[in-house]
Amino acid sequence: MLADILARLQKQASAGESGVAAAFELNWQCLEPEAKKLACLLSLFALAPIPWSLVESAASASSLEFDFKANCAVLVEHYLLQELPEDTYQIHDRIQELLRQKLEELAKADELKRGFCQAMVAVARSIPQTPTLIEFAEATLVIPHLAETATVYQAWLSDDDLISPFVGLGRFYEGQGAYEQALPWREQCLSAARERFRESHPDVATSLNDLAALYRSQGRYSDAEPLYIQALEMYKRLLGDEHPYVATSLNNLATLYRSQRRNSDAEPLYIKALSMRKRLLGESHPDVATSLNNLAALYRSQGRYSDAEPLYIQALRMKKRLLGDEHPDVATSLNNLAELYGSQRRNSDAEPLLIQALSMRKRLLGESHPDVATSLNNLAGLYRSQGRYSEAEPLLIQALKIAQQRLGANHPNTITICKNLEYLRRNRQP
Repeated sequence: MLADILARLQKQASAGESGVAAAFELNWQCLEPEAKKLACLLSLFALAPIPWSLVESAASASSLEFDFKANCAVLVEHYLLQELPEDTYQIHDRIQELLRQKLEELAKADELKRGFCQAMVAVARSIPQTPTLIEFAEATLVIPHLAETATVYQAWLSDDDLISPFVGLGRFYEGQGAYEQALPWREQCLSAARERFRESHPDVATSLNDLAALYRSQGRYSDAEPLYIQALEMYKRLLGDEHPYVATSLNNLATLYRSQRRNSDAEPLYIKALSMRKRLLGESHPDVATSLNNLAALYRSQGRYSDAEPLYIQALRMKKRLLGDEHPDVATSLNNLAELYGSQRRNSDAEPLLIQALSMRKRLLGESHPDVATSLNNLAGLYRSQGRYSEAEPLLIQALKIAQQRLGANHPNTITICKNLEYLRRNRQP
């Protein structure tokens, strides 16, 4: 236990807090310069388990060239570091405080801080938009250290890296549907970007866009719209009309309008975004597949099924080719194509796709992900339309439970599922 470290240090000197500091100093003087540098680097991490791979990355980015593992063992021997299972380590809060004091005495303290930040930024950028269960598990141990980077060591993030830890933290939580946990990171991202760049940097526009996207996911459409419009105007002013970020902004604003059933506002933006993405990114790019899918969704909501189907099919094929068969975006495409077939009463085409999408989402995202609730609701809707009420009801009950837990009772998706369950029960009564 970490408490054992303090107990052992207290035995080396007089009891009490002053004894800990004295024992720490005694042990510190016994260390070689390399071990001292590593100890100072470790003090930058949060008070949470530290994966050894992160230590190596931070040490490499800080240009430390010695045997990290051997010096790590020395720190453990001197009670300055605790070794945990699965190649992780942790520092006691009092030891961290003392080590951070030593860090400030180092000539290369800033170099260590910048190296630490660079290593954390690399991890943040590897977090995908919708993390799978495996990716979520891999990122979980990193999250406290990303938070430390974004808050305590923000000043040592370069301009190019400033928003990356915030973006990674936002994706980690938002990708699970944990919108309330994502919100402070999205808000802090915008605040940090504005403080450093004012209104004259694309990262401010990106921060506006990401916060707007979170608001849209929460059903806060009136809060999202002005941020989306502001982001679009900034991208155009800073990057020019012909830029992929402008296309993304057009697509996102259109998606908000579609969520509000403002189809006449959404359609020209979707068409323009698709055209720009094809022109700027090429015909075979994931963003092109996203645009095809979104335009198809708009057409389906308008009852333009013959226009929607080829776009859905093209998007699905592209996603499989570009992302592989086992990807959350592929599951979304399967679900969307199935919904189209359901709208056309092509139930025999829709059912296997809905089942496949549900299975994939459970496997990739976990049993309690909001996308699983969506799949359960959609499959239940198909069964209800066929009069298969006894099969539909447990799916809706399960979907509602997930939505209430993950999204809250007032979220648009939760309200829709609740209404669907009420309608089912009302109409199945004799």
